[in-house]
Amino acid sequence: MAKVLDSKIPAGPVPEKWKEYKAHQRLVNPKNKLKLDVIVVGTGLAGASAAASLGEMGFNVINLCIQDSPRRAHSIAAQGGINAAKNYQNDGDSVYRLFYDTVKGGDYRAREANVYRLAEVSNNIIDQCVAQGVPFAREYGGMLANRSFGGAQVSRTFYAKGQTGQQLLLGAYSSLSCQVNAGKVKLYTRYEMEDVVIVDGRARGIIAKNLVTGKLERFSANAVVIATGGYGNTYFLSTNAMGCNCTAAVQCYRKGAYFANPSYVQIHPTCIPVHGDKQSKLTLMSESLRNDGRIWVPKKIEDAKALQAGTKQGWEIPEEDRDYYLERRYPAFGNLVPRDVASRAAKERCDKGFGVNNTGLAVFLDFSESINRLGLDVIMQRYGNLFEMYEEITDVFPGDVANEINGVKYYKPMMIYPAIHYTMGGIWVDYELQTTIPGLFAIGECNFSDHGANRLGASALMQGLADGYFVLPYTIQNYLADQAVWPKVSTDLPEFVEAEKAVDAELTRLLNIKGKRSVDSIHKELGHIMWEYVGMGRTAEGLKEGLKKMHELEKEFDTNLFVPGTKEGLNVELDKAIHLRDFFTMGQLVAFDALSRNESCGGHFREEYQTEEGEAKRDDENYFYVGCWEYQGKGNEPTLIKEPLEYEAIKVQTRNYKN
Repeated sequence: MAKVLDSKIPAGPVPEKWKEYKAHQRLVNPKNKLKLDVIVVGTGLAGASAAASLGEMGFNVINLCIQDSPRRAHSIAAQGGINAAKNYQNDGDSVYRLFYDTVKGGDYRAREANVYRLAEVSNNIIDQCVAQGVPFAREYGGMLANRSFGGAQVSRTFYAKGQTGQQLLLGAYSSLSCQVNAGKVKLYTRYEMEDVVIVDGRARGIIAKNLVTGKLERFSANAVVIATGGYGNTYFLSTNAMGCNCTAAVQCYRKGAYFANPSYVQIHPTCIPVHGDKQSKLTLMSESLRNDGRIWVPKKIEDAKALQAGTKQGWEIPEEDRDYYLERRYPAFGNLVPRDVASRAAKERCDKGFGVNNTGLAVFLDFSESINRLGLDVIMQRYGNLFEMYEEITDVFPGDVANEINGVKYYKPMMIYPAIHYTMGGIWVDYELQTTIPGLFAIGECNFSDHGANRLGASALMQGLADGYFVLPYTIQNYLADQAVWPKVSTDLPEFVEAEKAVDAELTRLLNIKGKRSVDSIHKELGHIMWEYVGMGRTAEGLKEGLKKMHELEKEFDTNLFVPGTKEGLNVELDKAIHLRDFFTMGQLVAFDALSRNESCGGHFREEYQTEEGEAKRDDENYFYVGCWEYQGKGNEPTLIKEPLEYEAIKVQTRNYKN
């Protein structure tokens, strides 16, 4: 029987409790008084904002990033926008409504108190970013503009064309650079964390690898913050940058940090379809396109077959023969249903044979109606760079007129299909974002806390900046309040020596396998297993088969891997081998969690548990908890620990996007 986890959080978003709780924040004001060191691993939005804020508050920060500059962190890939409850459109938005939509979008599997806090600070994020000079889109009169995203019937998403993540990251990078210049942050670029060092039961440092020289280095601090993103690249093909990996998180998991809800993996509905077996990643088209684009497949199976054979084009099919299936199935939300709902609906249509490209694994995203109604100039102002990106990749420009039927102009549509995107699961943290290892904190996509079983669009940037600017800098002080009596530990301690030796031995082991298979060939095979057995549709039988195949492939990895080069100097293949080792651990963890959860909710869809209409069928009586996993060694099944969910402000019910 699983242990029950004490989450150390308020039971729910009850203001009276929170006032008492918040009174204990800001216990220390270290500025110019205390010399406390904090390591922040990662320079995406969460990491950069946290490092900048901690530096401004007087802490000495060591900030590591695997790229050559924080400006190249994967946060720049976020396109559509960032949510906040400003209610500039006067359409009835509020902090509570943002809170409610986020909990409902997560299929009632998020921690209620964390989500309310996220909604509370959302408005401050926009003010902060405007002050930094982030060029949000504006209305003609000068007010900040908004658009809608999935899972909401109000316009609350602030955006900068299709470059929102990049612009927000530049703002955070400016703040970070200011603290680097002030001497409060030491920035180490092209460094990767390989292990966390535990001294007397507390996280007191890390072992990092200089990716240019290959040298292992030790870093000591009073606390360690992990902001290294998610584990989507376990599936090989995903919308994540190829450098994204879960090594830091998995090493924390191996050292005792619990990993929560790993089976909650998001499939994004608007991705450019796979076009061959030579791809190394997939390209995301922003969910914001669903504001003005309409998703459809042919009504007639013969039209679908003609499209797949290439004898007919989408613009040749008249309006009356098109099935706008999201609008048909979910009339209240239409094309703006949450991502998991839209993805499963696309898969269902393609599984029935209505796919529109040569593989049968694509649907149309069409802008004909909106261009005819608003004009191409307006659409280009909103999505111009996204249209250009799509043309660059596919040689099709969605703003080109392709046909005219009965006086109606038809434009070339985009083709889209679901793909692995975001991971809602992550390192377990309490209300203060501290893991089960004292002194080790996890923020942004790296933790599990805010999104439940499915993340709504434009909420990732919101969580990253909320954690970095408005939550961690204050909650970490409750831990650091007594650290003034703890001197900075020496990197010559036995714990540091042993950790570095273990990392060095692992690098040597991988180099000395000297087999015949490349890292990518094995990773690609792992990705096929994950997508086939642990992907959009899961079954108990399939998950067991997937685990079996992963164990077999991991043996192949351990005995037949070939890594060229040496430990000295730049060795990208060696770094990829380390990442793949951890992807195996992560893939099995996702499968274990999916197998233990006999229900469907959000991004976790067990085909045995669905309604007659094909919707996710939750089991709140038996699975209303956060599933946390404790590492038990390589090859052993991890132990399940449960954190019961307690809702006070929201009634738990079946999601309804139809009316």
